[in-house]
Amino acid sequence: MPRKLVFVSVVVACATPAIAAYAMTAPYGPTTAGPMMGPASKTAQPTFHGYYDGHKDTYLSTDVSSKTAASMMHVNYSARIGTVKGLPEIYLVEGRGAPGQLAVFGSEPGEKDYSPLWAETILTWKSGATPVLLTSDTQIDQVEKTGKLTERDAHVVLNCPIVKVGGKS
Repeated sequence: MPRKLVFVSVVVACATPAIAAYAMTAPYGPTTAGPMMGPASKTAQPTFHGYYDGHKDTYLSTDVSSKTAASMMHVNYSARIGTVKGLPEIYLVEGRGAPGQLAVFGSEPGEKDYSPLWAETILTWKSGATPVLLTSDTQIDQVEKTGKLTERDAHVVLNCPIVKVGGKS
């Protein structure tokens, strides 16, 4: 008996166009998208660049666990995020630094320990040391062993989700 091909059109209600696109191309066919978040809109927010394993990533800075830092950075203050432990580090150079120095991340999306929350670690070049461009946490550990660079825990948690891995900056 000959088979008839039947084409079915599916409409998926989703929170964002990205979810709709995923739902329509999901590995096992169209699915429902889950809880609704409401219609998507765009807002202008500054982005920043930081290094991870030698390449640049793009990130946002939205919240910090220090009132002083929140005021200086013009971001939200959140005491609660300061209680989160076991976070990957974000390294920030204080004082002298190499030209082009950016934040350095200890992880990025796709890594098992990635989190948009970061434990802030402050790096300082010792007197007489010539700063070099730091682009990875592995490099930071190696330079620290030479005695030219020190690090200290700032006891601050930053909410800085990485929104783009690699690419042009």
